[in-house]
Amino acid sequence: MATVELTQANFDETLKGKDFIILDFWAPWCGPCKNFGPIYEEVSEAHPDILFGKINTEQEQGLASAFNIRSIPTLMVIREQVVIYSEAGALPKSGFEDLVNQAKAVDMAEVHKQVAEQQGGQAQ
Repeated sequence: MATVELTQANFDETLKGKDFIILDFWAPWCGPCKNFGPIYEEVSEAHPDILFGKINTEQEQGLASAFNIRSIPTLMVIREQVVIYSEAGALPKSGFEDLVNQAKAVDMAEVHKQVAEQQGGQAQ
């Protein structure tokens, strides 16, 4: 199985040590979520170097709240503990593949530099 069902109980342990994570926040009653599910699974199989997690917002309201999820489906990309993308709405397969490839190409050294500058600027 290429995707991992994430719960409050396994979340921290599953994500520990992972530098590239894509999360799908969904619910069983959500039509767009149901349509996007097979696309998410298919793309995850093509990228074994990335952890693809699914979070059922009905069962895991604490996680959904912690990530400030307001609508579903929501996709979130996390690289090196930094959220580099978070957007509500299902994507077609080609759009999702493009997103994954763009996320792989992000210069994380530059992202960490910008985060440090923002945090430094806020501390003053």
